[in-house]
Amino acid sequence: MNILIVDDEEVLQDILTSLVREEGHHPLCCRNGQEALDTLDREDVDLVLLDLMLPDMHGLEVLRQIRDRDPDQVVTVITAYSSIEGAIEAMREGAFHYLPKPFKNEEVRLNLRKGLERRRLATENRRLREQLQHRYGFDSIIGKSKPIQEVFELIRLAAPSKSNILVLGESGTGKELVAKSIHGNSKRKDGPFITVNSGSMPTDLLESNLFGHVKGAFTGAISNKKGLFEVANGGSIFFDEIGNIPIDTQAKLLRVIQEKEFMRLGGLETLKSDVRIVAATNADLEKLVEDNQFREDLYYRLNVITINIPPLRNRSEDIPLIAQHFVSKYSEENEKEIEGITPRAMELLIDHNWPGNVRELENVIERAAVLSTGNEIDVDLLPMTMRQPNNVLGAPATLPTNGVSLKEAVSAYERQLIIKALQATGGVQKRAAELLNVKPTTLHEMMKRLQVTVESVAS
Repeated sequence: MNILIVDDEEVLQDILTSLVREEGHHPLCCRNGQEALDTLDREDVDLVLLDLMLPDMHGLEVLRQIRDRDPDQVVTVITAYSSIEGAIEAMREGAFHYLPKPFKNEEVRLNLRKGLERRRLATENRRLREQLQHRYGFDSIIGKSKPIQEVFELIRLAAPSKSNILVLGESGTGKELVAKSIHGNSKRKDGPFITVNSGSMPTDLLESNLFGHVKGAFTGAISNKKGLFEVANGGSIFFDEIGNIPIDTQAKLLRVIQEKEFMRLGGLETLKSDVRIVAATNADLEKLVEDNQFREDLYYRLNVITINIPPLRNRSEDIPLIAQHFVSKYSEENEKEIEGITPRAMELLIDHNWPGNVRELENVIERAAVLSTGNEIDVDLLPMTMRQPNNVLGAPATLPTNGVSLKEAVSAYERQLIIKALQATGGVQKRAAELLNVKPTTLHEMMKRLQVTVESVAS
């Protein structure tokens, strides 16, 4: 480690230099404040031993300038007993510790060890923050196409604001990834990011998870429990599939948004919560509002800024980039040496309709990586439905006519594919999902959106 010694007394410099070397570190010596600041500009310094009485400026001013340049820099000040007040002031300014003159050698050694441990922890925390920033930054969403670049620009503009954000997109497009990117690029990035799976639990359990409960609020409530709005205070809450929240819970959620306060189930105390809400759905919320299944006032509270994520089929030029990313990821995870995808296989990937979007593409590449025995993913490692264009699912018979929009045509084609898959598998959704190469949950969501039921297929 590099230890910067700032002291104009030659004897003290010699003593501190020897102690630093005995501890196995490298000393850098300066005789005044400006020389110390210049050294910090040139060198990577892990700890500073700073005398408060310097010939050109007071050590407190040097400390302030060091802290302005690097708030994590560990600085121990050295002061005479007669100026102990200066040491206390230095601690208020952010000094790690102080050494009174005359000091004992063991005191210096102990201070070096503790200070360098503080530096190590600060460096590790900074590295973790940078990793989170990378994970939640724009580079975690892959693509160069115009539609995805427009999403990047919206995130860039919306993230620093305090506004709630509504993320729209089909299943598998990466709505949660966008929500994390919004949080990671906001002023709340050091706060919690909490995900709520809105439609996966009963109403009572959902409200208990959101708002918490007090002991005895219901059968099984044997102690007080914090809700997610308490846990997420100062951060963000991501509501996945917000359209599935029961209407009664929507009213309570609206109150939290409007008043920034709530009560635990069974409690009387009003609790404050400062959270930003990012909601996502693949449903038509406006239609749900018309059908009285979603509160209009909540819709407008959530829909301050809307980000539409394009389906993968609308940005096919991004498929090679995304596919190669997953090749690298699953090649490393499975300890393989897969370098890429053959041109023939890539052509099939680009031509595929991807009803499951990026999630489906990831599943395809993960499967191929696991089964691969070579250094490339070829056609034989892709699902049978992609290799045989004339399989049971078929293709759309004609182009859309009579003023049918592309969105309507695509939805009709998706509905046709799902119906054929269900018919081919005798209505077994799990097997139909395998045939379509999507997760059963994704198929269920698509069937719900497209109003396809097993009973209607059978009839």
